[in-house]
Amino acid sequence: MAGISRIMRAAMAGVLAATALGAAAQAPYPAQKPITMVVPFAPGGGNDILARAIAPKMSQLLGQTIVIENKPGAGGNLGADYVAHAAPDGYTLVIASSQITMNPFLGMKVPFQVERDFEPVGLIASVPIMLVANPAQPFRTLQEFIQYTRANPGKLSYSSPGPGTPQHLAGEVFAKLNKTELLHVPYRGTGPSITDLMGGQVQISFATFASSIQFVRAGKLRALGIAGKKRSALMPDLPTFAEAGIAGYDAELWYSLLAPARTPKAVVDKVNAALVAALKSPDVAGQLAKQGFEPQASTPAELKAYIGKEMSRWQRVIQDNDIKVAL
Repeated sequence: MAGISRIMRAAMAGVLAATALGAAAQAPYPAQKPITMVVPFAPGGGNDILARAIAPKMSQLLGQTIVIENKPGAGGNLGADYVAHAAPDGYTLVIASSQITMNPFLGMKVPFQVERDFEPVGLIASVPIMLVANPAQPFRTLQEFIQYTRANPGKLSYSSPGPGTPQHLAGEVFAKLNKTELLHVPYRGTGPSITDLMGGQVQISFATFASSIQFVRAGKLRALGIAGKKRSALMPDLPTFAEAGIAGYDAELWYSLLAPARTPKAVVDKVNAALVAALKSPDVAGQLAKQGFEPQASTPAELKAYIGKEMSRWQRVIQDNDIKVAL
């Protein structure tokens, strides 16, 4: 009898365990486990800054921990590809910048297709790209820089977070429009890119406002111009490239949140609602504004349309300027 009792207890334990597992598997999103938010670059860049700004508020709104995981490499493609092949359950997301609409046309190997392999969740923010220089350089204004590059083609090197990133493309497009040459030096993220600029290993960088403004204010970098359509409210005296004579130059950087393709619509909508609420919260909005970000909340459908529009724009820009990237 004792043996039968033990068998019954074991069987009952198995039934209870199976029932618990079944209940956990059917628990409403996101109750099952923490959410991983992938940043496809090293710490210190715009993707990373945004992730760490929105994750705490989104975690609070969703009632689940959000873990930020940096996966740098291949100009952001490594981390994006990781998410593209993750389970489509809403527990793995990626902070993707506008480079996802550029890379397919640069002749580089991209292991995923943006419109096929991702489910748009929502826009996060935009930020102007700012040309910054090591203070030891002889040019002190944007106009002086433009004249210097024309007189000294190939003598200046510029850093970027990696091949095919918007910062890299900003330098390539400028060189084409200004009929000069710049030497591109790619890094594995914005942090090391800016560190070497301050150390003098490179002379200039087309950097995000968020990653460079603190060093400009500290006198460790010199800001020269804005690579966007309009001046920044944080540095209203800084001219745009168009104002300095480079017509049609627009390299504004934007960021979005993506999930793997086939993630259920109910899950996508729930994450989008938390993202929009986080961006509208005064503490997050204030934090982003101080670093030059402009929140750009959207619906998943609006982001999908925007990605399609940006892919068409960058395909035209890249082809018209014959820009190629070799990895």
